Amino acid sequence: MHTGIPFMLRTFLMALLLAGLVQNAALAASRSARARRVVHTRFDPAGDDNTDGDDLVIRRAAVAALGSRNGSVVVVDPTTGRVLTIVNQKLALESGFVPCSTVKLVTTLAALTENVTQPDTVIAIGRRARYTLTTALAHSNNEYFAYLGEHLGFDRVIHYASMLGFGEKAGLDITGEEAGTLPDRPPAGGGVGLMTSFGEGISMTPLELAALLSAIANGGTLYYLQYPHSPDEENNFAPKIKRTLDLAPGSIGDLKAGMRAAVTYGTARRAHYDPEEPVLGKTGTCTDHRSSSHMGWFGSFNEVGAHQLVIVVMLAGGRLPVSGPIAAGVAGVIYRSLSKQQYFASGESSPRRSDLPQILVTKPTCCEQ
Repeated sequence: MHTGIPFMLRTFLMALLLAGLVQNAALAASRSARARRVVHTRFDPAGDDNTDGDDLVIRRAAVAALGSRNGSVVVVDPTTGRVLTIVNQKLALESGFVPCSTVKLVTTLAALTENVTQPDTVIAIGRRARYTLTTALAHSNNEYFAYLGEHLGFDRVIHYASMLGFGEKAGLDITGEEAGTLPDRPPAGGGVGLMTSFGEGISMTPLELAALLSAIANGGTLYYLQYPHSPDEENNFAPKIKRTLDLAPGSIGDLKAGMRAAVTYGTARRAHYDPEEPVLGKTGTCTDHRSSSHMGWFGSFNEVGAHQLVIVVMLAGGRLPVSGPIAAGVAGVIYRSLSKQQYFASGESSPRRSDLPQILVTKPTCCEQ
């Protein structure tokens, strides 16, 4: 006679045990699936945007290029000031972020107009480095632009920054837009040089940078940015000039040469995609000390074909790496996508070419690596 646990009872207990193991395995699998879903959830920076009136071809390209990065893309027609799309509108319209090295656009125009430097002036930085304006812009050399700022002085820098649209709203009746700010004194610890090389003490919005770049692209007219959202606003759209920039003759062309060099062989190389469709731009990388957020900027425009665009990319930190060159890469993806869709096709037998010197379209021998 068997004295252990009866066979029927043993079978019942084994069944309970197996059922428990299966249930636990199912719960574990469910938790793992939920965890995977949480890990792979993508941040959608464009989720709350109002897209009425947007150019949807541009918007789709911009949204795809930005992906799940914590940032914003602003695209403007520089010949009219019309905003064609803003991706992540909440971030783009906020009160402003440190401009990082994009402030060197202001420094350059001020220094050229005030005759502090000329395009062919060579400035020694340290024992070995020598920079002209073009190479300093291409490589975003901080010491060079600190030198220019110290020779300009605080008051002249603020005068030009204000004239170029900093410290005021760029848009005309754009709902939710806040203005950036200009300081009333030089930054402590770094003086004017820190302001003219890193933008320390200044806050800037993507819209302000887009308005400035539009004025550079069109030769000196600062437009109010307008963002029509209804058929009525679209039908009644008319460009509105804020002011004509009072700059030295040729200064915008000299700045453009450095911006083209930045894309060809400098810090903005990731935006380069076709020598026949030049892109001009300026990167910016730094930390916004007010928010402890890493910043990556790229402000740009194209110089060929129809549908000239200004594209500003601002990255504001997060789980993905942030820098000016990365922002330039985002813009490069947008330009390439639109080019493949023939967005810039002029409809002429031969496309309009850039009037920049050919030497800037080819990487200098000295800089090959």
